[in-house]
Amino acid sequence: MIRELFSFPNPVNEVAARLVAGMVMLLCIGTVISGHPLLFVVLAYGFLARVATGPTLSPLGLIATRVIVPLLGNPTRLVPGPPKRFAQAIGLAFSGLALVLVLILESTVLAKSLVGVLVVFTFLESVLGFCAGCFVFNYLMRWGLIPESVCEQCVISTGDDD
Repeated sequence: MIRELFSFPNPVNEVAARLVAGMVMLLCIGTVISGHPLLFVVLAYGFLARVATGPTLSPLGLIATRVIVPLLGNPTRLVPGPPKRFAQAIGLAFSGLALVLVLILESTVLAKSLVGVLVVFTFLESVLGFCAGCFVFNYLMRWGLIPESVCEQCVISTGDDD
């Protein structure tokens, strides 16, 4: 049960991922504009939840997968999960560092700058469909820095292999 909770979906519905990225982009913009520490907490928690469990413990992930995607008629475009998890981990690093900068070092300008970078990357994902973390992940696989077992998880069967 715990193992199931703390697992990341593979494959991932790209439609839901882009919707989450759009909501994260809006949260990031609000965080940069207001600078309210609570928004930095919410942002970092969201990334942590998505890295740990995919959409299961992520409010934005649940809204995308359980509300918006069904309202859109359940469009599905499957993509490998490991690169998306890697991208969420990068978001966690940026948002986590921003949270530390705000709460401990009281450096709101630097924290907002890090979240501003997230605005750019979430825009690229949500609007243009370009996942920068997935792009980096792909190169790490090519260079042999990602274990082969993870690379094998990135192969998605389309059912057309018969």
